[in-house]
Amino acid sequence: MLSMGCFRQCLVAAGLSLVLAGVAQAAPNNSPVGSGNVTVADPTVPRPPGQPCVVQLFTGDTFNDYSPRPFSYAPPTGCGTRWSKVVLEGDFSITAGVQYDRTATIFLDGVNLYFGTTQEPTSTEGRSWHIERDLTDYSALFRNTGQGQVFIGNIVNSTYTGVLHGNARLLFYPASGAAPASRAPDAVYPLGSDPVGSTVALNTSSDQLAATLTLPTNVERAYLDVFTQSQSNDEFWYTCVPDQYAAETQECGGGNFREAEVSIDGQPAGVAPVYPWIYTGGVDLFIWKPTPGVQTLNFMPYRVDLTPFAGVLSNGSPHTVAVSVQGANSYFSATASLLVYQDAGSSQVSGALVSNTLANQPPTPTIGSTLSQDSSGNVTGDITTDLSRHFKIAGYVNTSHGRVDTTVDQTVSFADTQTFDITASDYRQISDQLTKVEAVSRSTIGKFVSGEFTSRFRYPLHVDVNEAFLSDGDISILTSIKQGYDQHTGLGLGGFPLYSADVHNDVAGSDTLLINSSFQIAGHSGQQTTQNFAFNDSLGGCYSGSVSSANNLVTAYSTGQGCPGGRNRVYWFSHPDGSPYQGDSVLPW
Repeated sequence: MLSMGCFRQCLVAAGLSLVLAGVAQAAPNNSPVGSGNVTVADPTVPRPPGQPCVVQLFTGDTFNDYSPRPFSYAPPTGCGTRWSKVVLEGDFSITAGVQYDRTATIFLDGVNLYFGTTQEPTSTEGRSWHIERDLTDYSALFRNTGQGQVFIGNIVNSTYTGVLHGNARLLFYPASGAAPASRAPDAVYPLGSDPVGSTVALNTSSDQLAATLTLPTNVERAYLDVFTQSQSNDEFWYTCVPDQYAAETQECGGGNFREAEVSIDGQPAGVAPVYPWIYTGGVDLFIWKPTPGVQTLNFMPYRVDLTPFAGVLSNGSPHTVAVSVQGANSYFSATASLLVYQDAGSSQVSGALVSNTLANQPPTPTIGSTLSQDSSGNVTGDITTDLSRHFKIAGYVNTSHGRVDTTVDQTVSFADTQTFDITASDYRQISDQLTKVEAVSRSTIGKFVSGEFTSRFRYPLHVDVNEAFLSDGDISILTSIKQGYDQHTGLGLGGFPLYSADVHNDVAGSDTLLINSSFQIAGHSGQQTTQNFAFNDSLGGCYSGSVSSANNLVTAYSTGQGCPGGRNRVYWFSHPDGSPYQGDSVLPW
C-alpha cells in the first residue's frame, strides 16, 4: 500500500508516467457480424509500451484423452528479472463434431496460470477462441526454471468426435522509465500436494484444498487467490433446493448456498464467494453459441486478504492454509495460490493476530418456504436461502519501518429465491440469486493510515426455465438467463481517494428447446444473446464492448461506443478484465 511519505511524490510520478506511457488501444478487429465463431465483448489485457520477450509454454498440443500434457519452462532472456507486466496468452480450438464442454487448466510448479472451460462445437463447424490473463503478480514464479502441465480431459470416440487443440505463451514486458517494474509479491506458494499442479476435488463441506507451509520470517502482507469451479452433481448448484423440498419440487437437493471458506491452522481467515459460472453446454447449450456466459472460457480468481495473519505466518513454524466449499455436494474443483510480500529491510518480523470476529460466525444460511400443493397436486411458491455476515479480522506486524496494523472489514451476503409453478402440463422454475461482498482493508503505521483498499462485488443471476408438456409427447423448454459480474475497487490514503475503478460484465440470453418423446433434442428456436462489458476508472480510462447474436450468428458488435469520443482508452497498468489486484499494481509508482 502507499505510504504517507510517498504521497506527493507518487502523485507527481503518476502524472509523468501517464504522459510517457500513453494508452493501450484495443486492436482493430475485422467485424465478426455474420459469424458463428466465438465472439465476446471482454477486453484484452492492456499492455505497456515496449517489445515483450515471449516464452512459449506449449504449441499445437492435441487434447483427445485424459492425460496431462507436460511442458518445461525457462525464464526469458534479454528482459531482466523485473518486469512491468507479465501476460498469459492462449489460443484454443475444437473441430466440428459432437463434444461436451471441458475444463481447461495450466499449471507451473504447482501454481495455477489459467482456469476455464472450452466452447462446444456444432456438428458442421469447429470453434476457436483466445484467452488472456494478467500474471504480473506471479512474477516471482517466473524467475526460475520449472515444470508445468496443461490439462484438458477430453473423450474422443465414435460418439464424441470433437478434438481440442491449444497453444499458450507468456509475454514479459521489460521495465522502463515509462513502464516501471511492478511491485509484485516476493513469493508465490501453491495450495495442494501436486508439485507440477492440478485441481483438487472438494466433495463435501469438510473436504479441503490445503498446504502446510513454513514461510519466510519476514512476511509483511499475504493474499490468497482462490478458484472454486462447480462440477458433476454441483454443476447446477444455483438451482438446487434444501433436501426437504427436493422431492416436492423435483429438483436437486443439497441446497443452493455455496461459499469458499479460507482457514489458517483451522481458524477461519476469510471468505471467497463462489461465482455461478455457466458452461457452454449448461442449461441450454444453444444460448452460448457464439457468445458464452460471463468468464466461462476464462475464470477470474477471487483474492482474499490474509495480511492480519502476517505476524503469525512469520514465526518460523509450519502453518496450514486451507480452502473448503461450504455446501459442496459432489463436487467443486479448487485451486489457490498464496502471494506473499516480504519486508526488504528485515529478515525477521514479529506480530500477532489481534481479533477475529469471523471465527464466531459459521456459514449457516436461513431457509424459508411458501411452497403449497393443492388437491390436484399443483405446486406453487418460493424457497428462500439467505445469509449475511459482517466480520473484522485485525493483526499487526513489527517491520523495519515500524508497526503496521491491518484490519480487514468485510460484509458478505447471499440471497437466493427459487420460485416454482408446477402443474400436470407445465413446470416452471425461476432462480434469482445475488451474492455481494463489501470489503475494506486498512493499514496504519502508528497514527497514520498508510493505505486503504476497498472492494465491492455483485454476482447477480436470473435463470427462468419454463417446460411445457405437449400433447404429442414432446417437451418445449423456454429458457431465459441473465448473469452479471460487477466489481468496484478503490485505493485511498487517510480517507483521501487516490484511484477507483469499476467493471460491469453481463450476459443475457434465451432459447427454446424442443425435446422429443425419446428425450432427444429435436430442434430449437428463438436463440438470442447479448453481452455488454464496461470499464472505467478515475484516471479517465474507459472500455466498452457489446456483442449480440440471433440464431447462433453474431448480429451486432461494437467497442468503444460507451467511451468519450467513441474510443476505448485503457492505461497499461489497469485491470479492465476484473482480475484481482491490491493497489500495488494499479498505479505506476
